[in-house]
Amino acid sequence: MSLAKRRLSPEASRSAALQAARDLLIEAGPQAVTLKAVATRMGRTHANLLHHFGSAAGLQQALMTTMAERITEQIEAAVLKARSGDGDQRTVVDMTFDAFERGGGALASWMILSGNDNALDPVLGAIHRLVDRLGEGHEDTDVHKETLNLVLLALGHALLGEQMAAALGLPPETAREMAHQQLSASIAQRGRG
Repeated sequence: MSLAKRRLSPEASRSAALQAARDLLIEAGPQAVTLKAVATRMGRTHANLLHHFGSAAGLQQALMTTMAERITEQIEAAVLKARSGDGDQRTVVDMTFDAFERGGGALASWMILSGNDNALDPVLGAIHRLVDRLGEGHEDTDVHKETLNLVLLALGHALLGEQMAAALGLPPETAREMAHQQLSASIAQRGRG
């Protein structure tokens, strides 16, 4: 039974819309995340999505919020696992790079370039909350600087990394490797200090 044939609760309808928007983002890029395209994908009406999100920018902002909250939860779990010795920093680096490569970097850039000045508020807020939680009890660490470095490298890589690496004759994963080396070096430095 299609989504159009059955009645969904407002929460289920919103969730289905965000999943459809995420799928479109990954498949066709941020310009494809429109109310009409998401409604068509869901078998719903444009008016239904307008009711939930208010505009395409509202839909995109909700998508950014959902993606940011999901990935920061996953990254927090990976960091805590690494701190306990059951994981490593490479997982944290890979998760961060993957989040930006799988649409997060393109969507953030698209929204900013489209004039949505508050576009990154959900992402920045989620990252700030994550860094605050990770910094509790670890005031002697550079969690803020490490996070800034990792996010900027991941965003830059998502937008231009593979092309720039190719132009410079470097392997496509060079930025990931650099991020991992820098994070590992920072953590090792703390261990010596």
